[in-house]
Amino acid sequence: MRLPEVSLLANEKYKGDPNFMTSLARGLEVLQTFRPEYDSLTVPQISDMTNLHRAVVRRCLYTLAALGFVYSSDNRHYHLLPRVLTIGHAYLHSSELARQAQMSLDHLSQQIHQSCSVATLDGDSILYIARASVSRIMKIDLGRGSRLPAYATSMGLVLLSELSEMELDAYLDRVNLEPFTPQTITSKQALREELKKVKAQGYAINDQQLEIGLRSMAVPMYSRKGKVVAAMNVGTHASQVSKAELKEFFLPKLQRAAMELALLL
Repeated sequence: MRLPEVSLLANEKYKGDPNFMTSLARGLEVLQTFRPEYDSLTVPQISDMTNLHRAVVRRCLYTLAALGFVYSSDNRHYHLLPRVLTIGHAYLHSSELARQAQMSLDHLSQQIHQSCSVATLDGDSILYIARASVSRIMKIDLGRGSRLPAYATSMGLVLLSELSEMELDAYLDRVNLEPFTPQTITSKQALREELKKVKAQGYAINDQQLEIGLRSMAVPMYSRKGKVVAAMNVGTHASQVSKAELKEFFLPKLQRAAMELALLL
């Protein structure tokens, strides 16, 4: 799967800019290929995911290993090391949104006995900045710093619905709407229609579009200036909670928690 955010900036917006460090951008792009679903990655795998030449990937990994961010015991399979946490640690602990969101989610999760999350839009993905987990719903273990494709998540639908027409056009030109399940929206026109619906009703329901058995609902979180800064969601087992129950029981509590959190920002 192509990782467009860093590479697009390097190849399009800042191409030819003498102040832009292409080597640093490539190193960050390589670092971003490491995700929870992979135990380790090889040079060929990273090269395929980034479209970077294998020699470039190898030099990036050599540098990251020398700095203590990745490790390989066989010079073939590379793993992340704990030092990478220092990159996001400062943001999570200095961000007022991240701190307040975690406290709010802990309280909400205890009330409704379900897993809850807050995420922001980061490039073409959603980035989890807070999460309170009651039980593991998805195959991958989500936590702060996890990333998921925006179009296939309830929080992503909420955040995408806030984009301007120009921003949405650019997003749809970039992304490949891969089918994660038979329910995944893979038509760009259908996604546009869904985003209009989400914007009008003020919430999004993701019914097993990302993973079979996962049903979630998300609402927008506003700053005091009225701008949507994040989304808050509740994730449930599809076999246990219907869409009607999500709207009747969980939606008011989710909206209230998002509103109370907004007052603190």
